[in-house]
Amino acid sequence: MKQPVGFYHPILRLLHGAMAILLIGMLFVGVAMVASLASYQPQLVSWHKQIGLPLLLLAVMRLLVRCATAKPPLPSTVGVWQRRLAGLMHLALYALLLVQPVVGWAMQSAADYPLRLAGWVVPSLVGQDASLYGLLRSVHGWLGLSLFALILLHAAAALVHGLIHRDGVFSRMWRVR
Repeated sequence: MKQPVGFYHPILRLLHGAMAILLIGMLFVGVAMVASLASYQPQLVSWHKQIGLPLLLLAVMRLLVRCATAKPPLPSTVGVWQRRLAGLMHLALYALLLVQPVVGWAMQSAADYPLRLAGWVVPSLVGQDASLYGLLRSVHGWLGLSLFALILLHAAAALVHGLIHRDGVFSRMWRVR
């Protein structure tokens, strides 16, 4: 049984911060990439791909650390409906953090655009298929928008707890003195 703790594990907090920075950058690069016809658009696509696979690896690491470490309890001032909503939001965030890069990877595979990670060609997930590429591109876009919306809601909830309620929820992940 895991011992009760007051804060998330330091590795989990480090992964949370690193992923937050990468995800926010990734979302903005993704939006700029699809909205731009400028000469730098291919560079944005390259950055998007180069950040996507490491984010998938970080998400898997984060999920493993989260399962192996204790979670600090929510304060008694957080109501039952808020606990349930927070649980659903975290479940949805983890699901999107895992599914979104896999869909992007499959999309690139369907387009026959091999992905590279640190000079290594990543194996394709699916065979070349133009209609599957079109479907996956649409799904990838909608999942990206959903992820962006959940990140905004998650950040808003964290700020409400940190700045208004001051109930310790925010400091469980971000130990600010």
